Amino acid sequence: MSDCGCDKAQKDLEEYLRNEVCKTQHSDIKEHLDNCPTCQQEALVARTLTEVVARACKESAPEELRNQVLSRLRAEQATHH
Repeated sequence: MSDCGCDKAQKDLEEYLRNEVCKTQHSDIKEHLDNCPTCQQEALVARTLTEVVARACKESAPEELRNQVLSRLRAEQATHH
C-alpha cells in the first residue's frame, strides 16, 4: 500500500478513529500512523479527547446540585412570566 500522507491522515483522523472510513482508507491511514510520529501524536490526542468527553457525558451531577439548579431555573422562569 502507499502512504496516504499527513494531510490525508489528519483530515480523516476522526473518521478513522470511529472506524467510519472504508477498509482501503483505513489500511492506508493505519500504515501512515504506524510510520509517522507526528500523526501518531495527533491520533493520541484525538483518541484521548474522545475518551474524556465520553466519560464526562456518562457522569451526572450530584442530586443536591441538580435540585439547586432546577429550583433556580424555576424561580427565574416564574419571574419572567
